[in-house]
Order: sequence, then C-alpha cells, then structure tokens
Amino acid sequence: MGRAVYLDWAATAPLCEEAARAMEPYMVPGPNNFPAGSNANSLHSGGRAAFDALEKARYSLMRDLGAKRPDEIVFTSGATEADNAALVGIVSACAEKKRRAGAKNFVPHLITSSIEHDAVLAATRVLERTGCEVTVLDPDRQGFVEVRALEAALKENTVLVSIHMVNNEIGSVQPVAELAAIARDAGALFHTDAVQALGKMRIDLDALGVDAASFSAHKIGGPKGSGALYLRTNTPFDPLVVGGGQESGRRSGTQNVCAAAGFAAACAASCAMQELEAERLRALRDDLYERLAEFPRVYPSVEVERGSRDFAPHVVNVCVEGFESETLILRLDMRGIAVSGGSACSSYSLDPSHVLKALGISDDRAFGSLRVSLGRYTEPEDVESFMAAFEESLKGI
Repeated sequence: MGRAVYLDWAATAPLCEEAARAMEPYMVPGPNNFPAGSNANSLHSGGRAAFDALEKARYSLMRDLGAKRPDEIVFTSGATEADNAALVGIVSACAEKKRRAGAKNFVPHLITSSIEHDAVLAATRVLERTGCEVTVLDPDRQGFVEVRALEAALKENTVLVSIHMVNNEIGSVQPVAELAAIARDAGALFHTDAVQALGKMRIDLDALGVDAASFSAHKIGGPKGSGALYLRTNTPFDPLVVGGGQESGRRSGTQNVCAAAGFAAACAASCAMQELEAERLRALRDDLYERLAEFPRVYPSVEVERGSRDFAPHVVNVCVEGFESETLILRLDMRGIAVSGGSACSSYSLDPSHVLKALGISDDRAFGSLRVSLGRYTEPEDVESFMAAFEESLKGI
C-alpha cells in the first residue's frame, strides 16, 4: 500500500513541529519543572512565569487574528465551547440589557444559517427552549448565504447574527464583512465561526467588523482541546462557564498554558505560510475536482471553478451514487487512505449531511457524500495514491 495518506485535514490536522516545540517545556514531569507547570493565577514566581507565557500566547493570537486588544482573546477548550459561549452568552446579555432598559417582555431574535456547524445549530436549539426566536436562512445552491436574505430576515428585536466564515463540508466562503455590516447597521451583533478559515486565508477581525469569532487549535496543527473566542471590546456577554473568574471573568477555569502556547505557535506558523499554502492547495483541489468528475456517477456537490477563491483551497466534496459514505470511507481506509463523509462531528449519524440537504441535494445522493480535505503535508503523490485507491474502491457499483 505504501505510506498512509491522510486527506481528512478539515476534521483535524496532525500536530505541527512548531506547536510541539512550544509545548515541550510544559511536558517535563516532576516537581523541578514548577515554573512551567504552575497555575497562571498563582502569585509565586512559577505562577507569574506561567501567566507571562499565557499572555505571550494571547498577544500572538491577537496579532495574527487582527484583534485590537489582547483581552479580546478568550481561551476556551475549543471551537465548540467558543460557539456555544458566543451564542448563549451574547443573546443572554443583550436580552438582559434590553429588559433593564424597560423592555420587560423583550424576546431576543437570533439569525443563523442552515449550513452552520452543529456546535452553532445545537446552541440555537438551546436558546429556542429558553424563549429566543430563531430564524434559519437557507443558502443558495452553491452554499452561500445571500445578503438580501439576511436583510429580509432582520427585525427590530434581532440581537445577534451568526454566519460561519467557511463551510466545513463544501468550503464555501461567506461574505462575512458585508453580512456583518448589514447586521450592525440594523443594530444587531455579528458572530462568525472562523474555524475552517484560519490558516487558509487572511483574517483581520477588526477590519471584518465582527463582534465575536470562534477558533480551534487542532484544525491548524495545534493541540486538541484548545480554542479561542474573540469578543470585540464592549460586546455584551454573559459567561457560560463560571467559577474562578479567569479570562477576565468570561471563562472560568485554570488555563491550559501548554495548550495556549501550542495554539499560538501553530497559528503563527500557519498564518506565515498561508498565502503560498493556499495557492498550492488550490491547485491540488482543482485537480481533484476535475479528475473525480470524470468518473460516472460521481458528482461534485458544488461547482468550483479552477482557481476560485469563493471556495476554501483545502476542501473537495463529491457525491458518489451507488455507495453510502461509510462503505466508501472503509474501502479507502483498507487501502491506506483517510477521508471522511463530511463533518467528523457527525460521522456516526445515520442521517445525510444537513449541509448537502440544504443545497437541495437529494437524500439518496447525499448518502454517498465524500469529503477530501488537504493540508500542510499533502503532496501531489498523495492525490495520485487517492485517485488510484478511489478507482479500485468503486469497483462493483
């Protein structure tokens, strides 16, 4: 079979060298390593050293993400927590602010899209159970949330709009800056899940005009269980995790300094190379789409023109008629190829992808979805190995 070929980078990225080096000082066992292994909230010298390292990581992320102040970066356990905290925390705080201003029966309104990550969609269902009004916008056939659809959905009681920057299954890049401007002109705040955008395109949070954004370390070669929530200064927010008051009271719990250091190092590395990497991955993406479309009964889920920047450079999604995703994934796995059927968070679901269904793709076709995603260590020979294994796996349909 040759070497294993990893083509599931949208699910997670292998730990990168830069993150491993940054985390190494915190991985030394024993009491003699107390300066690196101390609680960043302790007053002794070890605690101060840990605090300095934590703030160094925060400053690094602030610069790479285009935030204005370091305290706008809140460390979390990952993007799922960041998404949950953003939606629940902002909606709750905005509603309470309105009620204190005299609108005692105020019902907050939230707008999102039907192709968001489950971390966002599940949070909206929680909010609905607490009385929040939720509007879910469907995208166009290519997976883009239309500006006019948002304009039509905005109401006087809309407090938050949450639209992701890049879709994790089909790679569509949303017009976030334009959508955020429309939301803010209507008096609403704007959150974006920017997980799949980080390291693939330039992110300038201040210029985008968003009020909140979610990030994950492990998608760019950082450690799992680490993420960040960007909260623009003065954004209303009720903390989801309470207790010790860490992270300026917005996320309690002893901070994982080791993970924060790894996250910051991975982010710096991926941002430094993102322009060249995007160009390289875009060529591989286009090659894959063209070659996969040559197979009978294999259909691209979206139409991606060669060189297109409307879609992320690292995501390829097709539907294979005559197969269920699980069967094809396992056949490829037997040949040393790792891919997915869509979001890794939904790998064990028996339902077809909610993203593909929102595009109008039939259940029968969506059941055969296949996502091939590329990353830093993906080489042209990996694409060749995949294509050979894919052709072998299709035999029998």
